[in-house]
Amino acid sequence: MIGRVVLSGAALLLACGVAMADPIEGNWKTESGATAQIAPCGGSYCITLKSGKHAGKKIGTFQAAGSSKYTGKITDPANDKTYSGKGTLSGNSLKMGGCVLGGLICRNQTWSRL
Repeated sequence: MIGRVVLSGAALLLACGVAMADPIEGNWKTESGATAQIAPCGGSYCITLKSGKHAGKKIGTFQAAGSSKYTGKITDPANDKTYSGKGTLSGNSLKMGGCVLGGLICRNQTWSRL
């Protein structure tokens, strides 16, 4: 009986841990076909490429900015230029954008959850 209670408690804690994960966390397929991982790091979310030509490269840091919205910095792995970044989560799609010149010139991509 005590064993069942302990197992039930452990299962509940595990389920709560999964439920508490931020929706942006996980692996995402970029428009180029690479896999990007978004994971917690130092109170933010770090974006690291896990596959493709630039695998292992950290390409961004975001903070939550409201329901399903994120802001921070995003780096183009091809030229190492860093831009003001934003992300908007909608289901299993993440619209990512990077801007320069105060938002006058922006480039957007939509990533899909893996």
